[in-house]
Amino acid sequence: MDMESDSLTKMKRTKTHQEDCQPSNGFENLPPEITFDILSQLPITSLVQFKYVCRSWRLIGQDPNLLEEYSSRTSDENPCIIFHYDSPIRNELFFVDLHGDSYRDQNQSHPVRKIRTPFSSSMPEYDVVGSCNGLLCLSDSLYNDAIYIYNPFTRDYRELPKTNRYPDQEVVFGFGFHPITKEYKVIKIIYYYKDGNKGHHHVSHRFRVPTQSEVQVLTLGSSSSRWRSLGKVSHYLHHCPAVLVQGRLHWMTCRPRYRTGRNLVSFDLGEEKFCEVAKPDVMGMRRCDYHLVAVRGCLAAAFYLNYGKMEIWVMKEYGVKESWTKEFVIRSNISKAIKEVNQCSSIACGSVSKFSVKGRPVRVVCVLKSGEILLEYKSRALTLYNPQTGKHKDLVFQGMPNWFHSIVHAGTLNQIHTLIGT
Repeated sequence: MDMESDSLTKMKRTKTHQEDCQPSNGFENLPPEITFDILSQLPITSLVQFKYVCRSWRLIGQDPNLLEEYSSRTSDENPCIIFHYDSPIRNELFFVDLHGDSYRDQNQSHPVRKIRTPFSSSMPEYDVVGSCNGLLCLSDSLYNDAIYIYNPFTRDYRELPKTNRYPDQEVVFGFGFHPITKEYKVIKIIYYYKDGNKGHHHVSHRFRVPTQSEVQVLTLGSSSSRWRSLGKVSHYLHHCPAVLVQGRLHWMTCRPRYRTGRNLVSFDLGEEKFCEVAKPDVMGMRRCDYHLVAVRGCLAAAFYLNYGKMEIWVMKEYGVKESWTKEFVIRSNISKAIKEVNQCSSIACGSVSKFSVKGRPVRVVCVLKSGEILLEYKSRALTLYNPQTGKHKDLVFQGMPNWFHSIVHAGTLNQIHTLIGT
């Protein structure tokens, strides 16, 4: 059963005889600070159900003080994982709570729930640009045209204005919040060929680089709510979800021809400027491939080494090169789920997804409060890695899609108009 149907069914069952319910267990009479402390520790699914019990509880669930308290805790204590399923006809979103420790018990049933997107008919295929403060940013993956801001737990959404299109354009998106300016912004980096000319035909497609670019930014909730052009960008950024840390979006650059390694570039959402960020200066690291991830509010880079080994380096003090620290080491031993995926891949079973990673199969999703590392393998399996024991633990949830991209999402009940002033 998907989340929307489940919630609506509960609401209909209780509406008639509970709409005007009176306090019967004393919960409404508790001091607000105690009430908020209890509710702020619930997983997002339980908080959604709480609002549908009766009118008085719904009013409690809408209290701005509770929403603020819940938002401050949810990223560390009440995380959930959203699975973006790349269906060839219509993309789908699913989610599962990682609240408490019950999900570790594989003998218990932990089904994923479907997230219904109200705008799926107009945008059936999309990319998840990013997740921030309970909001998802989704972009049209077919035409690079439509963009939506969506809270999957309130079903509140907003379509952003469309922007200029260029012939044969490639687009890199970013979405985030700046803690000082208190503004949400969407950035659109457009790469295109001058006059639609892709260059000489004898040049291999894999080495073609667009000759023109334009950076556009939209501030959500601003008086104009229009895209502003910031001019060109000198960096050719890799088409992957940006990592948001301290009000800055981070990407890797695409590897230049005849060169090794990728540079690290940030975009400050407050100053609206690009800047190169120093990578760890460790022997041999410059030639290694890597991907970015946020670890406990810090920027981190996961480097792929020989024999399946991976190291996660964390920038403890942002912008200080010397603060890069090797925080975790993931050994090459693999879990049962990964072996099954390898066996399935060897006989070419199933369809091919755009999420299928070429070359480097393992992606660090996040580091949990327990210190365990959540890993995604070939967009097919999830495992928990314990750095203390060096062991993997498979995470299998009922109803998981066959192919997926995992997004760490801090579920909240915040309304979009209260967050971005629309």
